[in-house]
Amino acid sequence: MTLPPSSGTQRALDEVLPAELLGAFDDRFIRSCEFVEEYVHRLTLQVFRDTGLEEACAQPVTVDEAVRRAGLAPDIALVPCTWILRTLAARGWLERVDTARFRASAVPRLDPVELAAAQNAHDPACLPTYRIAALAAESYPSVLQGHTTGEDALFAPDHIGTWLEYFSNANPLYAIANTVGAIAAEQALPAEGGTVLELGGGLGSGAEALLARLDTAGHGKSLAAYRFTEIVPAFLRRARKSLPDYRAGLPLSFTWLDIDAPFAKAGIEPASCSLVYGVNVMHVAKDLAATLAEVRLALSDGGALVLGECVRPFADRPIYVEFVFNLLASFRAPLLVPAWRPNGGFLTPEQWCAALAANGFDQVTILPDIVALRDAYPSFVVAAITARCQ
Repeated sequence: MTLPPSSGTQRALDEVLPAELLGAFDDRFIRSCEFVEEYVHRLTLQVFRDTGLEEACAQPVTVDEAVRRAGLAPDIALVPCTWILRTLAARGWLERVDTARFRASAVPRLDPVELAAAQNAHDPACLPTYRIAALAAESYPSVLQGHTTGEDALFAPDHIGTWLEYFSNANPLYAIANTVGAIAAEQALPAEGGTVLELGGGLGSGAEALLARLDTAGHGKSLAAYRFTEIVPAFLRRARKSLPDYRAGLPLSFTWLDIDAPFAKAGIEPASCSLVYGVNVMHVAKDLAATLAEVRLALSDGGALVLGECVRPFADRPIYVEFVFNLLASFRAPLLVPAWRPNGGFLTPEQWCAALAANGFDQVTILPDIVALRDAYPSFVVAAITARCQ
């Protein structure tokens, strides 16, 4: 097994990243990113075979034809299968006959376990990401055949422990989103503090990272309130148990909130929040315009929206993080808006800027500058987007 050296990547990052982020993107972390991307691509080869797509692509086919020949459920399988075929073609493992058709002529057989072993030797703290990817790979056939949903397959009660390890600041491959988001949120929060509303707080690791950052910067004591919200009851219960132990005395509350419904249903009053914050949540909004309207309503004058997001560097290139989340209906099928929401899942920097501008926000900044990074490091997919109401 060989992977390209990461020294060139490190030089590109050193030239673009702000000082507060440089320490997070060291050679150790970059190498782990290279390992996990290769691991996911090898799992994709496995799924390509397990779902019958390899046989379906024996002759040149479109994605629609491949889905039909493999006997998969079209309404579920089209987005994931498009991603699979485009990813394998981008690696040179599947022939792209023309702009629409693919053919499996000499698809390699590569062992994903080899990459997991390499990661274990390099930095075992990253292995929770591998376990989530492996869970997705096991789930692909039944989900794409319509026997179960991605939500049921991935979030079954016996998998909560796996997600707890994944959505953790002890997992470097996930924690980086919390780190970048916390830096941007601390910079956006008014010096006098105020009320923070966290959307889709999950198991609480984003809140942990932000509160730690605020304490380090001396802003923690100025918070009037921290309103933690989440839609998954099991996640909300877990966060309720863990976060009060993190910082005694914090004015912290926990509320069920659906980002696809009016925030008033969760007791969020207009103009009550200095900062609306979310890590890896806004891209699953069913109607992004409606959710952004609710955010604007919740923000006080001078307030800010900060989103820690996986960002797609190039509109026409799949990214490895989509492998897991393409199984989820909420990820695949939002309300589309051609000008700024042309696809489900992750958006490019340009699409985020256009979406925010179209929905009443300005002063949009992206940390780090993905546009400046993407030619030298096209695998860099983590950013924080900050915006204020017009």
